[in-house]
Amino acid sequence: MESERFDPFADRIDPDVAAARLRAATDGADDGELFLERRRSEVLGFDDGRLRTASFDAAEGFGLRAVRGDTTGYAHSTEITEAALLRAADTARLAVGAGGGTMAEAPSGTNRRLYSDVDPVIEAPFAAKLATLRDIDAFARDLDARVVQVSATLAASRQEVVILRPCGTILRDTRPMTRLNVSVILEQNGRRETGSSGGGGRQALSLLTDPGHWQGAVREALRIAAVNLEAEAAPAGVMDVVLGPGWPGILLHEAVGHGLEGDFNRKGSSAFAGLMGQRVASPGVTVLDNGTIPDRRGSISIDDEGTASNATTLIDDGILVGYMQDRQNARLMGVAPTGNGRRQSFAHPPMPRMTNTYMLSGKADPADILAGLDDGIYAVGFGGGQVDITNGKFVFSCTEAYRVKNGQVGAPVKGATLIGDGPTAMQHIQAIGSDTALDPGIGNCGKAGQWVPVGVGQPTLRIGRLTVGGSG
Repeated sequence: MESERFDPFADRIDPDVAAARLRAATDGADDGELFLERRRSEVLGFDDGRLRTASFDAAEGFGLRAVRGDTTGYAHSTEITEAALLRAADTARLAVGAGGGTMAEAPSGTNRRLYSDVDPVIEAPFAAKLATLRDIDAFARDLDARVVQVSATLAASRQEVVILRPCGTILRDTRPMTRLNVSVILEQNGRRETGSSGGGGRQALSLLTDPGHWQGAVREALRIAAVNLEAEAAPAGVMDVVLGPGWPGILLHEAVGHGLEGDFNRKGSSAFAGLMGQRVASPGVTVLDNGTIPDRRGSISIDDEGTASNATTLIDDGILVGYMQDRQNARLMGVAPTGNGRRQSFAHPPMPRMTNTYMLSGKADPADILAGLDDGIYAVGFGGGQVDITNGKFVFSCTEAYRVKNGQVGAPVKGATLIGDGPTAMQHIQAIGSDTALDPGIGNCGKAGQWVPVGVGQPTLRIGRLTVGGSG
């Protein structure tokens, strides 16, 4: 189902007036744009047999930016009016000062479409969405008598952006997003454990509410909870670790990906600053940031400055070859923007951000990688984590992990954390599997108070000498 197109220049602001205000604000600047946005979202949360939350949010507004050197003037408003635009232009203009800059060329844009114009918010009636959540609850309880609680969340949103450049170029994008999450709690012999599953992407809601999809998510959540019921205390110490494919790529995203964003490297605050062209990972390690994968959660047809998204190679066979760039940092570093200028909303200026960041496959058989693990941990699922960008040090908690001895996968373990630093971990990769996979579509990335959807991925990996925190 389609909805009325967001076109603020048709009924809110005269496009000639908007262009004139923007040119006045950016006269003598190096860059700048007017970013206009409309976003609608709906979230339904079903918990313990009842609809606990039902929210609908709608927001619209604009942000006007003027850039001179490394200084940015930014003003935003929830009112898309010519009066608000005049005030914003006067404010952003303060960053330009006396001027003297040369306006950068406008991005060329793209006609490539990575997702449909479907509006998942209005795609199905409220009653149908609620019925799906009820079915999920009933299905989980019927499958396993140990279920004591079922939680399910169904979310849909649609973001429409219009970007006006000082030269008059207008670029547009319409971005759908859907997600389904299922969480269950099993109880056995007085012990309770949780399992979760879900995912989504820039796709129709009907793909997630199809029983063929959500039944699989319920079964996976039940499987993880059942595994955790049998889990033993995780061991502690320095040991080799095998990471499963797909979602464990969140470690790569946090411990390495942020350190390869242009602004951190331009300022010298990244652990990878000044290492361009040098070996930063084991041979065979190739890492990409790719915003061009159709329907993926982290994909964007254009970034929030209007630059077409790209597949950017960051590490090639262990050698650092690229950073992720927005327009400002690319100009200051003397390189081309890579389509990674992203912002949470019109209320935020853009900055270099990841899209879908993943490691390419190697040649090793995943079964052989596990068989080669003498004494360590096999980590399949991850929860939260923390990373220090300046040195790459990380701490990640495992939601599903197993003890491995002499190449044999043993009992599941609970409470395992992985501790290390990204640069060292990349140098200690011992084996790269042939099974690269992307996550199911659950990633959100925070930076400087802004959140954007992202994707991660990797093949099965064996990493030597990581510190495992546990109580066993």
